[in-house]
This record gives sequence, C-alpha cells and structure tokens, in this order.
Amino acid sequence: MKRILVVDDDAVISRIFSVMLQRVGYQVDLAENGLKGVEMWGKENYDLVLMDIQMPYMNGFEATRVIREKEATRGGHTPIIAVTAHALSEDREQCLAKGMDAYISKPVDFKKCFETIGRLLDIQDRVTGDGKQ
Repeated sequence: MKRILVVDDDAVISRIFSVMLQRVGYQVDLAENGLKGVEMWGKENYDLVLMDIQMPYMNGFEATRVIREKEATRGGHTPIIAVTAHALSEDREQCLAKGMDAYISKPVDFKKCFETIGRLLDIQDRVTGDGKQ
C-alpha cells in the first residue's frame, strides 16, 4: 500500500485529504506544519508528499528544500505535490522551480489530484523498479 504524507496546517483540509486518499487505497499520515512534515519524512518511507505552501514554523518551500537537501545526501527522490490557494501560472512555475514535482490549487479538484498522484507514483515506480501497491 502506498504511503502519502499530507503536510497542511489546516486540520479540516488535512482530514478531507486523509478520508479521500484512504477511500482510494492509500495509507495517509498527517503533519500540521512543514517542520513536523520534514521530521516525519525523515523517520518514515513515504511514496509521495502533498505539501501546503503557506504554513507556520516552516512553509512548504522551506520544507521541500530541506527534504531535497537530505535526499542529495542519502539518495532517492520522494515526489512532492504543492498544494496552494495561489492559482496563477507563475505560482505553478515557482513551485516547480523550488523542487516540487507537481502543483494543485485549492479548492482541490480531487479527480485531478488523484490523476496527478497516480502519474507521479507510476513514474516513481518505473524509476525505482518498485511495483508495490
């Protein structure tokens, strides 16, 4: 079963993500800010991270930077999807430039969200040769 880490300071949004992702077969863990998300990512093996951009303590850009730096040392690559209320094309480009693999805007279109998650996990499986479900 694929594990997804949802990093979002909004408890309602996190819970909605959790319920929706579990319904389609993912195991979900929740982190309430970027600092906690980086800590959890460092202790567990996640297949994908959904990362809010605007959070207290450590925002999504900072958390992604720390994760990417740690990956450079230990190896591997965890797909990170930016989740943000900012929906302009330059916001998308900024997320990708900061090391995120994809971008979804709020309010979340769960059909598009699931398609993006599926696409990134499929790419990751092909890169690692890992077909685990």
